[in-house]
Amino acid sequence: MAQEEKEKGKIDIQSGYLEKRPELPEAVIYTKDQDGQVYIVHEGIEMWCNQAFVYLKDNFVKAYGEVKIIQADTITMKSNYAEYNGNTQFAFASGEVVFKEPKTTLKTDTLYFDRIKQQAFYRSGGTVIDTASTLTSRIGRYYAKSKKYQFISNVKIVNPKYTVNSPQLDFYSESGAAYLYGESTIVSDASTVYCERGYYDTRGDTGYFVKNSKIDYENRTLYGDSIYFDRNKGFASATNNIKVLDTINKSLIRGHYAEVFRKKDSVYITKRAVAVTLRDNDSIYVHADTLQVTGKPENRILKGFYKARIFKKGLEGEESLSGKADSIFVNQKKGITKLLRNPILWNGESQMTGDTIHLINNLKTEKLDSLKVFKNAFNIQKDSIGYNQVKGEILIGLFTNNELDTIYINKNAEVMYYARNDKKELIGINNTVSSSIEMYVDKQTINGIKFVKKGKGKIYPLSKLPEEARILSGFNWRGEERLLTKADLFRGKPTPILPKIKGIPLPIDEGEFFEEQTEEELDLPESSKLSPKDFTNRPEDEAPEKGIKKAESDGIKENED
Repeated sequence: MAQEEKEKGKIDIQSGYLEKRPELPEAVIYTKDQDGQVYIVHEGIEMWCNQAFVYLKDNFVKAYGEVKIIQADTITMKSNYAEYNGNTQFAFASGEVVFKEPKTTLKTDTLYFDRIKQQAFYRSGGTVIDTASTLTSRIGRYYAKSKKYQFISNVKIVNPKYTVNSPQLDFYSESGAAYLYGESTIVSDASTVYCERGYYDTRGDTGYFVKNSKIDYENRTLYGDSIYFDRNKGFASATNNIKVLDTINKSLIRGHYAEVFRKKDSVYITKRAVAVTLRDNDSIYVHADTLQVTGKPENRILKGFYKARIFKKGLEGEESLSGKADSIFVNQKKGITKLLRNPILWNGESQMTGDTIHLINNLKTEKLDSLKVFKNAFNIQKDSIGYNQVKGEILIGLFTNNELDTIYINKNAEVMYYARNDKKELIGINNTVSSSIEMYVDKQTINGIKFVKKGKGKIYPLSKLPEEARILSGFNWRGEERLLTKADLFRGKPTPILPKIKGIPLPIDEGEFFEEQTEEELDLPESSKLSPKDFTNRPEDEAPEKGIKKAESDGIKENED
């Protein structure tokens, strides 16, 4: 029985012109003849070549010229030269090697193929041609069972639409899926993706990236714990700890979920979303349940929807500015900020309300220029005794060095304020109606007032005006809601529950291609062009991301889902 098994494992030469040479006593030489090439078979593989040196004692073949090896109609390998060991079922090919499987073609200079492991390996540079892309690397390994390539060192994918660079990349030929490990980029005319672990569908042009991932869109950069990317739709979404950086407009948006529509120049951010814009060396914060940024870089428009808030701390010596509204609209090109529906604005101790509030910036100095309150305008300032108040249809405020210094109230204007002399001593309470009123403010204190077409009114002694009469109709002091710090942007709002990020699987450790063997176990014939050192694993052939197995250092675990 053992003898039958041994004979069954012998290489079978089925055609070719036979000759013996005295100088090669151990070899039988077969050369192609008029019927075709030398044809050899061995346990599921077929081999063709122009000339074969067959070492019967060693069960070993050296094939020359137009060599072709086929395994079960799934793998075809062509080369100028090949060796095949029938005892170990190990093949080696060199010289214009072309290795084909159903979906891809590999081209390299030298290739090792282990039929028992069903793996092929090269370390002298190779190119894989896929249906959609061309992949190159210095080192590569193919796993026939899983139809996976593992590329190591100087890995590049070239596609008409983009180029991928990565230190290590696993590519599945059946699906076109590529897994990127290490500092990787995907570069196109419109964007650059960076990640240290990611997945990319090279045929569907979609990707998923984690670990320090970001996408650069010319002048806008998207960061996030995880990023989904669809090239054909010009769409990307980011989840958890996201930020969108706009270098041209000196602005940054943070949140925990974002969507970017590149073709529409639109960004949508939610989950604790806040936009930060640098103006006059100070930061202006806008928060809302949802933020949307649209428009080309030179004409960006920011919209905040639902429970919107704005805050500007102010430089040293300046009063802070803050506000709330159902929604906020910011046109950076025109320098206008609109608080829409139920707006309220605080400038220092001054509170303003109305149907709509506009803040206007000086485009040259980037300082506050003016504000406008439309319909039902109401301004309240807290005094040591009570509240200074003025109301009317329209309020216009003028700023100097970001300080509100002049207020105009037009149409049905009415004032209630505590009048004081130059020594800040109380004179009485001024309650006057006028068609319009002009007030002068210094350090949040009214120090002058002018009436146009003054109507009824006068200054009342404090004792002659009871407390309930010191309040104008429509009065509503909301000082407890004022935003004093940027943290107050989120006051009263629940902390969002962040989803668990789905990790990218770590590379499977399938061991080294070459196993540690003694020369006897290696069973390498003397006639082979190879030597035992060719069957050793070199340190430079190892994956640079062997350290990838240290998943705990990444903060993304292999079993995360």
